[in-house]
Amino acid sequence: MSVPLSAARFRHALTAEGLRIAEVAGWETHNRNSKGPWGPVHGVMVHHTGTSGADSTVQLCYDGRPDLPGPLCHGVITKDGTVHLVGCGRANHAGLGDGDVLRAVIAEKRLPPDNEADTDGNPHFYGFECENLGDGKDPWPPAQLAALEMAAAALCRAHGWTERSVIGHLEWQPGKVDPRGYTMDWLRERIGDRLK
Repeated sequence: MSVPLSAARFRHALTAEGLRIAEVAGWETHNRNSKGPWGPVHGVMVHHTGTSGADSTVQLCYDGRPDLPGPLCHGVITKDGTVHLVGCGRANHAGLGDGDVLRAVIAEKRLPPDNEADTDGNPHFYGFECENLGDGKDPWPPAQLAALEMAAAALCRAHGWTERSVIGHLEWQPGKVDPRGYTMDWLRERIGDRLK
């Protein structure tokens, strides 16, 4: 069980890992805490946005959509490898997913298939949205993948987690396909190597 990082500690964890960050005005207090608890946190969830264009993607993740208020994550990783901070606290990114998967993340064990949507993940996961169309053709530049690896590793390091605490949205919620374009096992291997 981990207490969520404060905005200052979240920022410090990312910059200490060597990441280039950009702060959207007001991100430190931008959250959905009024809708439910934030924490305990148990891991990091990775997404693709299904959008293109850095500025519009960051704005969407900050503001949200008519059917889903922002923030839609904690950080947006754009193609150039910048992590744009858009929220701190509960964010609308994980939604309902498989409680068995959450228990596996807490235990840092191999993930079971996600075949239920019985548990709210928003209180328990940090979320990173990565600018990508998610069509399997839109490229993932090396700078963006490196930033994703570093961001996930930074939070694992801050909480004393292993790479097993990093999951994709597709491993959490039945029917989701994100992130598309690489495998989560590949990403976890990179994070594990970095944590060593």
